[in-house]
Formats: sequence, structure tokens, C-alpha cells
Amino acid sequence: MAELNIGERGGAATLDIVVQPRCPREGVGPVVGDRLKVSVNAPPVEGKANQAVQRVLAEAFGVPRSAVTILHGETGKRKTVRIAGVTAAAAARLITAAPGIERPA
Repeated sequence: MAELNIGERGGAATLDIVVQPRCPREGVGPVVGDRLKVSVNAPPVEGKANQAVQRVLAEAFGVPRSAVTILHGETGKRKTVRIAGVTAAAAARLITAAPGIERPA
């Protein structure tokens, strides 16, 4: 089974996510394959889901929304995001310790 891909560049964590738009509950997790699942209420039109992804991740990692940048995958469900002010080690700890985030065995 693949491991969640978390990196670090320039003092910011980078991670691969998969987005589930139009979800009744917003949240982060579980890990699906090698990506962190991010569920958002917004539909995938006119950038609304991307804005919701930035907001949900900012809340989950305790950073301002402006600290979350989508590096790759603006128009798809599979994205790579950068979270400024969070190290890769801190991101990994938050992901494994957060309630509701399950890691496959």
C-alpha cells in the first residue's frame, strides 16, 4: 500500500490530496492510497471547490487561508497543495493525530 506523500519546500509542507466536492460534510481524511482526502460542500465549478479546499485545509492546519496554495491540479480532483508555516513533520503529526483521519493498515 502506498504511503501519504508529504514533502517540504521553503518552510512549507506540500502534500497530495484528493477532493470530494458536493459532500454533505466538510473535513479532512481519511488517507486514500497515497493522498489525503478533503471533502467540501462546494461544487466543482468556477473555482468554488478550490476555495473551499483552501478554507478547510487552513482550518485543519491552523493557518490563514492565504497560506494554502494549490500547486498542481486546479481543474481536477487530484491536487498538490502547499501549506506555508507548517513543516512536513508537523503536517504528518497533525494528520495522524487528528480525530476522523484514518490511516489504512
